[in-house]
Amino acid sequence: MAQQLHVELVAVEEKVWSGEAEMVVARTTEGELGVLPGHAPLLGQLAEPGRVRIKAAGGEQVTYDVAGGFLSVSNEGVTVLAESASPVSPAQGR
Repeated sequence: MAQQLHVELVAVEEKVWSGEAEMVVARTTEGELGVLPGHAPLLGQLAEPGRVRIKAAGGEQVTYDVAGGFLSVSNEGVTVLAESASPVSPAQGR
């Protein structure tokens, strides 16, 4: 079985998405960042406007527009802390 990341996308008011994922892609102030299982720990500031793409276990992809916040990668997984997060429809996500 392929390694997975535990991912949590959290906005100020609520947990938006949580689960196991194969990959997370987010745009930070340093550029676009792809996170795979085993990635070194890091903390990045999300770019504004930003978009977070999560390739969930099983292949489903979910995408959120995010404003403000940070991306944290640790041994426990990936946490995205955003001021706001709204889902992007599959047609917009391409």
